[in-house]
Amino acid sequence: MLSGRRLDLLDPSPFDIEIEDIAHGLARVARWNGQTTGEHAFSVAQHSCVVEEIAAHIKPGLEPKWRLAALLHDASEYVIGDMISPFKAALGVSYKSFEARLEDAIHVRFGLPPKTPQPIKKLIKSADKACAYFEATQLAGFSAKEALGFFGSPPPGYDLIIDPLPAPIAQARYLERYRVLAEAVGLLPGPDAWHTE
Repeated sequence: MLSGRRLDLLDPSPFDIEIEDIAHGLARVARWNGQTTGEHAFSVAQHSCVVEEIAAHIKPGLEPKWRLAALLHDASEYVIGDMISPFKAALGVSYKSFEARLEDAIHVRFGLPPKTPQPIKKLIKSADKACAYFEATQLAGFSAKEALGFFGSPPPGYDLIIDPLPAPIAQARYLERYRVLAEAVGLLPGPDAWHTE
């Protein structure tokens, strides 16, 4: 990793995972394998920020730790890339097991339970599908009818105009969102932590 960390992919350690590496990698991984319109790819970093926002829209008052889980829902892709679901299925159980180990290590690194509780997992999946609907119709050439068939309807009262960001800006926004949530869950000191009278 650019941070200098060496991550053992077969036995990932939480101690070798850094948010800066995740943000850097995700900002350079393209959703839809880059098969989208516009000057810039829609990055997994930007997608993750939107998913976190949609999850909070669906469930107002969502605890910061679960908002953090939503932000990190695709964090493993900083190492393994964004594979389309049919390809993941074709790779089978060994791939899923590999991905699960990495996700567990990422969760432990950022103070989350290794396994996300089922209701939260379901919420994040709903937010993920809603984001995919907007991506499909605005960037990937799907009709609204096609997208509804694949992803279902976006949540009532939520709308999104997607403007794919350059990688450095997507990276900075992802890191900023992480810092806000990490501070809210007590992983980082707040802005007044070093203030002395």
